[in-house]
Amino acid sequence: MQLNNFKMTIEYDGSDFHGWQRQKGCRTVQEEIEIALHTVTRQKIAVIGSGRTDAGVHALGQVASFKCVTRLGPETIQKALNSLLPDAIVIRDCKPVATTFHARYNARCKTYRYRILNHPLAVAVGRQYAWHLRRPLDLDAMRRAAAILVGRHDFSAFEGTGSPRSHAVRQVFRAFIDREEKAEFLAFDIEADGFLRFMVRNIVGTLVLVGSGKISVAEFEDILLSKERERAGATAPPQGLFLMCVNYE
Repeated sequence: MQLNNFKMTIEYDGSDFHGWQRQKGCRTVQEEIEIALHTVTRQKIAVIGSGRTDAGVHALGQVASFKCVTRLGPETIQKALNSLLPDAIVIRDCKPVATTFHARYNARCKTYRYRILNHPLAVAVGRQYAWHLRRPLDLDAMRRAAAILVGRHDFSAFEGTGSPRSHAVRQVFRAFIDREEKAEFLAFDIEADGFLRFMVRNIVGTLVLVGSGKISVAEFEDILLSKERERAGATAPPQGLFLMCVNYE
């Protein structure tokens, strides 16, 4: 039998996981999938994700790849994994790819979405998928601030400590915020060639300062250009963040 390489698209609710990456003594998405793969293939398999997501962060389109020697087809593997994985993890797609494919190194860009519930009342259903802010936010000002992010910038001002990187320069292709179909929810979408640790959540925390009138759009731009993390807003909580998709072309 020959060595096969498979690409998976994965959806997960991160509420009960300590992020994507396997960590000693913590429940993670990567570990759950690797345990299930071992049951299916009887092989010790390393699953390579497109990147990390932090504790409490969700994904609708995480991508991972793994190699194994098997006669099982991708559809059989997908069905077997979904029968073994907890309900909070679903393999949305599984297909064979070239042996040279690498889920992390071949990724060209990723899209994240952050959801805010901007309403005086909280919600009981869905509270684990948005950041609840009671006071009205100035959406127009937040839109103008978000537009400043587009382009190639040093994002040190929005970088969390311990970020594994050689530099903080990233190319942002799209960044905008708008109301969802339910108007009390706001969604901030950002697409870039890479992200620093807590980058999206730190940007959102600073956009909220703009929306609250605590800083101006010009001050938001000054923070970006300053490269100083201490000038930016607090880190937004993890439950509002979703990895939407990873693009390879």
